[in-house]
Parts: sequence; C-alpha cells; structure tokens
Amino acid sequence: METDGTDVLFILISLLNKPYLKSNITKLFITILLSLMSCIASAQENKTNWETLSDYKVPEWFQDAKFGIYFHWGVYSVPEFQTEWYPRYLYFPWSDVHKHHEKTYGPVSKFGYHDLIPLFKAEKFNAKEWVSLFKKAGARFVGPVAEHHDGFSMWDSKCTPWNAVNMGPKKDIVGEIAREVRNQDLKFITTFHHARNFQRYSDPDILKAELAKKLPAERRRFYRSHFPYYPGTHPASNDPKLQYLYGNMPAEKWNREIWFGKLKEVIDKYEPDIIWFDSWLDEIPEQYRYEFCDYYLRKSKERNKEVVIVRKQNDLPLSVSVENLENSRKSNLHPVVWETDETVSYGSWSYTTDLKIKPSKHLIHELIDIVSKNGVLLLNVSPRASGEIPADQQKVLLEIGEWLKQNGEAIYNTRPWYTYGEGPTKEPEGSLKNRKLFDSLEYTSLDYRFTRKGNTVYVLTMGELNVGTNILLKSFVSKQMAEVPKIQRVTILGSTKTVNWKMDRNGLILNVPEIPNKVSIVYK
Repeated sequence: METDGTDVLFILISLLNKPYLKSNITKLFITILLSLMSCIASAQENKTNWETLSDYKVPEWFQDAKFGIYFHWGVYSVPEFQTEWYPRYLYFPWSDVHKHHEKTYGPVSKFGYHDLIPLFKAEKFNAKEWVSLFKKAGARFVGPVAEHHDGFSMWDSKCTPWNAVNMGPKKDIVGEIAREVRNQDLKFITTFHHARNFQRYSDPDILKAELAKKLPAERRRFYRSHFPYYPGTHPASNDPKLQYLYGNMPAEKWNREIWFGKLKEVIDKYEPDIIWFDSWLDEIPEQYRYEFCDYYLRKSKERNKEVVIVRKQNDLPLSVSVENLENSRKSNLHPVVWETDETVSYGSWSYTTDLKIKPSKHLIHELIDIVSKNGVLLLNVSPRASGEIPADQQKVLLEIGEWLKQNGEAIYNTRPWYTYGEGPTKEPEGSLKNRKLFDSLEYTSLDYRFTRKGNTVYVLTMGELNVGTNILLKSFVSKQMAEVPKIQRVTILGSTKTVNWKMDRNGLILNVPEIPNKVSIVYK
C-alpha cells in the first residue's frame, strides 16, 4: 500500500486522541510521529535523489565512436509533405499541411492521422541492407527513432495497440534493426521523442489557461502537446483506442504506463546501448525521469553493459547524461564529451518530395569540427515510407564512408588536443535557432582542426589547398602549451609523398606535396 506523510499524520493523531494515551505515553507518540514523518520525508526525497546515481561515467566506447546514424521513419513519412511534424499541423485548420491533407486524402474529420497507418507498408525495408549501408558510411552506432511525437511505436509493444507489429508494416522495426546492428558489431541506439505526445490540453485547467491567451482560434499553438486539442477532432476523442495514439488520457496513467512503460519495454526487450531523448523531457515529472535513469542504469549493470543517456536542454543532470545540441555545435573545445544531432538535408528530418540533401563535404567538415571540440555526431537519414533510402542520400553516406576509410584514424578513438583548431571562421553562437547559419557555414584554407591520439597530433584542413603551397600552424608555438612539442616526423594520411616541414618562432610550417582527397587533408 502506498501512503504519504498526511496519511501517517492522521493515523497517529487519531491514536493520540484515545483516552488511554496520556502524559509520557503521549510524548512517546509525539516522538514516534516526528521520527516517522522525518523518515517519510527522506523517502520522498530519495525518489529523485540523483546522487544515488553518481557513480555513472560516460563509457569510453562512446567517446571513441564519434559518429552514429539514426533515421526519422514512421507514419509521418507517408505523405512526403513538408515535415515530420505533419501529424500535428494536420489538425490546425489554418495550416498548409491541413489543406494538403484534405486535398489528397479527404476531410480530416473522416481521414485522420491514424488512417495513414495502413499506407505505411515498409514493403522494401531490409534491416540488413540498411545497417550495412550505415556501417559503410562509417557509423559506429546505429538505430531508429523508436517513437516520434505521434504516439506510434516502431516495435512489438504491449503498452499500446498502435505499433509497427500490429499495424502498418507489421514488422518489428526496432527488433530487426537491433539484431542486424549486433550482427555487424555496432552499438545500438534508440531515440525517444514521445514526451510531447501526452495531450496536456485535455486537462481543463491547462486548456483554460491556453484559451485565456485570447489568440484567434485558428492560431492557438497548444505548444506543450504535439496534437492540438480541438473538440470534435481525433486528438480530443473519447474513443479508448484512439486515446492511446493521440495521448488523451489521465496524466498519471500516461506518465507511468505510456512514457515510462514504453521505455522499460524497449530496455527489457532490445537492450539499447544508447537511449536518446528529444526536447520536452522537462514536461515529464522529475520522479519519472529519475525512475527511468535508475531503471536503465541498474539493468545495464545487471547485464554488464556500459550505456549512454543523451538529452537536450537541461532535462537530466549531466552526472547521468550527455548533452545534445540539435543542428548546431559548440564554438570552443568542451571539457566534457557532448553530441550534436544533425540531418542529412537542409529541410525536414523525414522524407519529403522536395528534400534537398547536403553535400558530403559539408557533413564531413561538421564531423571534423565536432570531434575536435570533444563531440560526437549523430546523423539523421530520411527513408521513404516504402523502406527505400533514396539514392542521393546513399551517395552522400558512401562518400562520408570513403573519406573515413582513408582518414578515420584522425577521428575514431581520438581525444581533443589542448586547442580544437585555428582559423578565421567561427561557428555561430546559439543552437537550433541558428540552424540556417550553421548550414551555410563554409571554411577557408586558413581553417584547421586538431585531434590527438597518444603522442600523435592530427591536423585536419578545412578549406581548399593547392599543391606546392605551405600552411602555417601557429598553435604549435602557442604560450598556452605546457611545452613546445618535439616533432619526429610528418605524413599525410592516404599519401606516400614526403612532407617537408620546419618549426620556427612563428609556428609549424607544412608543405602540400599532394591532395589525396578534395574534402580535408589530414597531416599526422
């Protein structure tokens, strides 16, 4: 039986009022009462006592891995229109998504988001081919968006009828990917975005506060939930089955049985090496966030596994998690390992017909910059609903893999040098809000990044160079160094040409005898 301090207080006070309890006995009961209340208060506090998890350390394998791939793929991939947030904007009558949906599928009232599920067939999905492609791209950890904001689980779930085994593909996507990842000796990541799925505006007080903003009805944002709460629509339905998809149920039931329940289910069934959270985790009561961390870390110890929790914002203490920046990155070397999640395109994270794919050079430069600053890159891919990974995305992935095959020595298993690099180009401050600035960033021939492995320093060039020219690296004579390094030899990865070099008071001067690739020359 669960109780709280109020219940215990009531019981003990009732006992104190009995006529046979007097004087010293009364004092005794007061002492007992205070003692019990203190114990209960301590127990309540321990529900979220993060210090009990303080022995957690980010595993070395994650710091060595540097590069992973995941994919936004689900029911929202079916329309191939605008964004993976299609299910949300579908229910805003003023949105372009709403207009497109009604033109394509008919009235939203008759053909809702759940009606798209039979069209998500994944008939060309092949887990072995996908994981093989990602491995060729150089990824060291791989996995799916296990559940986006839309309430549809990509695994064989008992928590909800809305899952990829019961409906749509009728395949255990998470399970099939997990099996192939381990067959190919990679680490397995599952990402969770479902903290936003709960229909918070079904709470009359929250809805009242939203309506009090006095925004025009067509412009109400219902920001705290993925689906807007308009009476008469599917997200506001009283149908018990629909409520599991649209998150419309009592808060306690949803927090424990759905948010936490789904996480426990994936941990128990698929043993992910990394669990990654999107934003809005702060909407989940701290008690449940703590219970998740405690459960996952205890399970990992039982299995003798070293696992990683990744989160955005400040939604979990860094003592148990890794910081993630979306579509952005640090502007300086950071003392603690961190992560960026980035997508292969300039637009939507899920496939759309107008998706513009970034050149591999852009993504490789981003990887180099992230690694030099003690970071890890998680790159998103956007498959079609059929299970095809479009050819232009495959081409970019394989080009990244080719560069890493030649130069991965300067990326994998490295650690930062005393400085991340030098050059005139600086990354923008801020995070996702500056996505366009990050996407348009181009480096020059004077920009260099450094990584380190033992007594070896790698110099990664970021701009175009010409054979026969020299580069000057001032960092090798900086006063910030404990001592000037004694260089024994210099080579270029992927080249057998001799590198002429010299040190003077201005820095290390290296010549460019050959350009083995057009993306980044790596001096060792």
